Amino acid sequence: MTQIRKCLLRSGLAALVALPAGLVAAGPAQAHVKWFCAFNVAGQPEGLGNVLCADFEWLVGLAMLCLIAGCLAEGTPVGTALLNALDRATERLRTDTELLVRVVCGFFFVSLWNLGGIILTPELKTDASWVSWLQLGIAAMLIWKRTLPLAALGIVFLFGLATWTYGAFHLADYPVFLGIAAYLALTGLDRTLFGMRPIDVVRATAAVTLMWASVEKWAYPDWTAPLLAAKPAMTLGASPELLMKAAGVIEFTLAFALIWTPLVRRTAAIVLAAIFVSAVFEFGKIDAVGHSGIIVVLLGIAADDARAPATGRDVVLAPAYYGAALASFLALYYVGHALLYGSFAALPTI
Repeated sequence: MTQIRKCLLRSGLAALVALPAGLVAAGPAQAHVKWFCAFNVAGQPEGLGNVLCADFEWLVGLAMLCLIAGCLAEGTPVGTALLNALDRATERLRTDTELLVRVVCGFFFVSLWNLGGIILTPELKTDASWVSWLQLGIAAMLIWKRTLPLAALGIVFLFGLATWTYGAFHLADYPVFLGIAAYLALTGLDRTLFGMRPIDVVRATAAVTLMWASVEKWAYPDWTAPLLAAKPAMTLGASPELLMKAAGVIEFTLAFALIWTPLVRRTAAIVLAAIFVSAVFEFGKIDAVGHSGIIVVLLGIAADDARAPATGRDVVLAPAYYGAALASFLALYYVGHALLYGSFAALPTI
C-alpha cells in the first residue's frame, strides 16, 4: 500500500507540474476578448451540442485528474512542505496585502480617470464626464483606511450604473468588482461577512467571475477569431476551436480551484496571476489596467496562509463539486441568455 501511495503521489505531482506549464503557454488566450474584438452579447451562442463534444469531455476529464492530484498531494508531507514554503515566500506580501490592494486599485481608478469615458472596464463606454471624476474620487478615498467604505460605495454605484446601461448579463462578467468593494469595506471597518474574511469574499467573487468568463469562451469562440488571425502563434499549433475549448476548461478549472483546499487554491492563484501577467506583455497597457484588480486579488489569495486539514473527502468530492459547478454555470449562462435575449424555445439542444 505504501508503494502504491508513493506512485500515486508521484503521478499527482507530475500532473501538477505539467498543468501550470501548459497553462502559462496558453496565457495570451486569457486576454479579455471584449476589450480587443467586436462582440454581440445578444447574439445566439454556440449550441451546447457543439460545446459538449468529445474534445470538451477529455479536456474536462484531464482537468478533474489534475484537481484530484492536487488534493492527493495536499494531505502528504510533500504538500505540507509546499505550503510551508509558500508561507515563507509570501510572508511580506501577506503582511502588506491590504496596502497592495489599495495601491493597485488606486492605480486602476487613476488610469480610468486619465483615459476618460470608461465605466470600470475598457468596453463599458460612457459620455458622462462626471464618471471619470468619480473614479478619481474613489482613488483618493483609498488613501485612508477610514474612507475605504466610501470607496467601496463608489465602486458599487459604478457597477450599478454599468448594469443599468449595459444589462445584468453583460455585467455578470465582473462580480469581482463587487468582491473588491466588499474587501475594501470590510477591511476599512475591521469586520467579517457572516464569518467570512475579506480575502475569502473577494476570492469567491474572483472564482465566479472567471468561471462565468470561461463559459463565454465556449459560447462565443468566434469573438476571438480576429485576434487569432492577427496573432496565429497564440494557437500553439492547435485549431482555433480546440484552443478556445482548452482555454475555457483551463480557466474554469483554475477558477474552481480558488474555492477548494489551501494548496490547490494557492497554486491556482499563482498560475492565474502568471497567465494574466503574461497576457499584459502580449496586449499592452489596456490589458495591464483592466486586469490589475484581479491580478492583485490573486496575489493576495496566493499569500493567504489560512489552512484547514485536508481529508479524503476533499479528493472524493472534488470531481463531484467540479461537475456540479460546470453544469450549473452552463445552465445559468444559456438559460439566462435565453430569458434576456430570446425564448426557451430558442435554447440550444444537445
